[in-house]
Order: sequence, then C-alpha cells, then structure tokens
Amino acid sequence: MKVLHVASEVAPYSKTGGLADVAAGLPSALSDLGIQVKVLSPLYACVRKAAPDLGSVKRRLRLSSRQGELEARLYHHRIRPGLSFHFVERDEFYDRSHLYGTSVGDYFDNADRFLFLNHAALQACRAVRFRPDIIHCHDWQTGLIPALMKSAQMRDPYWRKARTVFTIHNLAYQGIFPPEYMTLSGLPPELFHFEGLEFYGFMNFLKGGIVCSDRITTVSPRYAREILTPEFGHGLDGALLRHKARLSGILNGVDYTDWNPASDPHIERRYTPRDLSGKSVCKRDLLSRFGLSDRPEIPVIGMVTRLAEQKGLDLLVEAAGDIAGIGMRMIILGRGDERYEIAVKSLARRFPGRIAVRLDFDPVLAHKIEAGADLFLMPSRFEPCGLNQMYSLKYGTIPIVHAVGGLDDTIKAFDPETGKGNGFKFASYSVPALVGEVRRAAKLFRRRDQWERMIGNAMRADFSWIKPARRFLRLYEHALSSPPSPLPAVRH
Repeated sequence: MKVLHVASEVAPYSKTGGLADVAAGLPSALSDLGIQVKVLSPLYACVRKAAPDLGSVKRRLRLSSRQGELEARLYHHRIRPGLSFHFVERDEFYDRSHLYGTSVGDYFDNADRFLFLNHAALQACRAVRFRPDIIHCHDWQTGLIPALMKSAQMRDPYWRKARTVFTIHNLAYQGIFPPEYMTLSGLPPELFHFEGLEFYGFMNFLKGGIVCSDRITTVSPRYAREILTPEFGHGLDGALLRHKARLSGILNGVDYTDWNPASDPHIERRYTPRDLSGKSVCKRDLLSRFGLSDRPEIPVIGMVTRLAEQKGLDLLVEAAGDIAGIGMRMIILGRGDERYEIAVKSLARRFPGRIAVRLDFDPVLAHKIEAGADLFLMPSRFEPCGLNQMYSLKYGTIPIVHAVGGLDDTIKAFDPETGKGNGFKFASYSVPALVGEVRRAAKLFRRRDQWERMIGNAMRADFSWIKPARRFLRLYEHALSSPPSPLPAVRH
C-alpha cells in the first residue's frame, strides 16, 4: 500500500502544535508496518534551517493561481526506505518567519497559500512517480484535496482507485474565506451550497474535507462524539451528523523516542520507573531555572501550553489565587493571545515565589518541565486529543485535566481504595471543580506510598503509535475495499 500524508506542518521541520507531531509520528509508524509513505508539507523558512541538506526533485510543478500560472520547486528528505518527506517551495507563500500568521493575526493570503498546497499535492505525486492508494489529509489547510481528487477521478484514470482520509485535529479552526475562492479553487461552482462547501455565505475549507472525503477521523474517540453536538461542533455538527457513517475517532499516539525520561538528552538526570531518583534532581534543576527555592515537600504544577481560551486560561487565571493558597507552586511556559500573556505575567507578580512564567516556545524547557514537575495541569475548555498529558504520564508527572476529548480518553481518575488510575480529572468547567482536584492532588502527594503507586501506573501506560497505526491501516483497507463516497449533490 502507498499512502501520501499532506499536512501544513510536520516535526521536526516545522511546528506550532500537536499536528506537526502527528504528521511525523503516524507516517513513521505506518512505515514500520510495511506501508510506503510520503509526507508533503510547505517549505517554510524554518524547514531550511532544520534540514539544510534537502534534495531537489528535478521536475517542477506548474499550478494555477489568482496571479496566473505559478511554478513551484519540490524538495525531499529521505528518512529510510519507505518513508520520505517532501516540501513545496514557493517563497512568496512560505518563506516567512511564522507558519500561519503573527501575534497581530493570520496572514492575509492564507487562502491562497493553502489552496496552492492542495493543488500541489496531486501534482507532486506525479512529479515523484508515486501513485498513492490513500491520500491522508490533515486539518483545514488540506480540506480541498478530497474534492479536487474526486473531480480528477471523473476525467483521469490515474486517480480512479485512490481514496481520501481526512483527519480533523481541531474543529475550531476551519479555514473560512470569501466565496470568490470557490472560483479560484478550480472546483465546480455547483458544489457551493449548503450540503457542499458553503458555510453561511462563505467557503469553508474544513467542511470540504468533511463532505468530500471517503473517511473522516478525529484524534480521539470522545472528541468524535463531542463534535456531533452544538456545544463542540462549531457550526459543523449538522454536516458531521449527515456524514456520521464515515466518521471515527482514533486516539493519537506519541513518539517515545523523543519523550522518554530514560533517554531524554534535555533533562538534568534520566530516570526509569524502577529508579525514580533522577526525578528529584530534575525538580531541583527546574526550580533553579525559574528562580524558585528548593522545597521538595511542596508539589510543583507544570503547564506547557498555548495561551488561549481553548486551553482553559480564563479558568486558570481565576483559580490561580486559590491554587497558590493551597501551597502549590506553578510553572507556566507558553506563548499565545496577548491578553493571556499579560494575565499570566500578572500572576507571577502577584504570587512571587509561587508562580513563575516564561513566555516562550522552548522545546528544551518543555522537556525539563515534564521531568521536573510533580503535576501537569490541562484545564482545557475543549481538547480534541492533547499530547502533553501522555508525555506527562511517561515522565511520572501526574496530569490534572478537564474531562473532555482525548483528556478523558487517556486519564483515569486515581482511586486510593484500589490503587488504580493515573491522574486527576474534573467534569465541570468551573473554578471550584478545578481547585477541588488540585486540593485532592496536594493531599495525596503527602501519602507517598499511594503517590508512588500512581506514578508507577502512569509510567507504565503505553500510548505509542503502534496501536493507532494499525487502526489506520484497517481504516485504509476498508476505504479501498468500498466504493468511493460521492461528491455532495450538485445544486443548480
């Protein structure tokens, strides 16, 4: 089987969030199962820095755009037989300091940038002589590929047997643009209607992926159920309900070659479930780096997060005084919305010695927080999957989470009576519910036998990519053995 993954970011070349980790980890795991896999992504400025030894594909792509016909170079980075990464170069679209926008807002031409990527995906396959059985598209930036491929299937036998899979990583980000992009897309204008790509008078890239792909997945089983409701559906719950038969939730995996305290090169001392002595060394190192005194008897809560409302920052800011009053310490690392950056810096000033903040995307420091903290807080309003809670489990850093999406799927509340469970979670999105779980964690932290039992449970949890990759392989096989889903009924 041959599979092409198309994503707007892929680690370690480009990254703003978990999508990049999935776009690297899943293809690698599929390759381990014997699948021939290629990954296509834009050639951003950061890609050149991460991989200066990229090789050029001799054949160039010629693509139509609002500027007329444009050329694009294609580059590749071969990892091993059966797995390679390809990058579309078009400097005026991708050679920028950020992937999607700056702190001021999204780039004005994101529709053009990613429409270009959607068309490039199909042409790139021919340029590298790779006829995929499956094109696996990730998030709104690739949402038009299923429609483009179905349109191509009608006139080009090259694509006749191929199928598309579309994964929703976060339904809140949809790629909504003015209706004139329907004409620029090259798709039949008759698809611009309520059951097609139209969304309240605008064109919706992500909706295109939902209504035109052969299979739809999300990044956790609970999120697959949640997005069928108005509360979590962001206006697309109706479309998802109509295509529910093609929807499934497959929990993301994590790459334990990068996130493992037994081999992590970024932490002060490595440790294992059998020898946890290194974790206390990592805690001292973390406290020192944030200017906090070494008090091992006081639990430390870590957060590595995008500072945004989705991540529960409004709840955190309101609950911070109570958390500090319990006697906890908190270390926060992240960047994001300006109002929340100001708010968390204010917390550090209000509670010196108890709350420390670093406004940065610092991968090395993120590893140190995972290793050195006792607890990891994720109070997200909604969370499609979440990866940090799975990293935290591996590091014996106990998660406290809001029971939504993948957080609910991965964290089992610890029961002192049975000794089962790997963390703490609260059902109500409220300050009392959050503070209540923090109090429970502080109380249990003092009972070292039970705390160490919970750490053992956490570190034994396995969320590697092996099981998800096998589930995706079965999904691909089912898609290939089934007739292609039709394009949405054309309205005249």
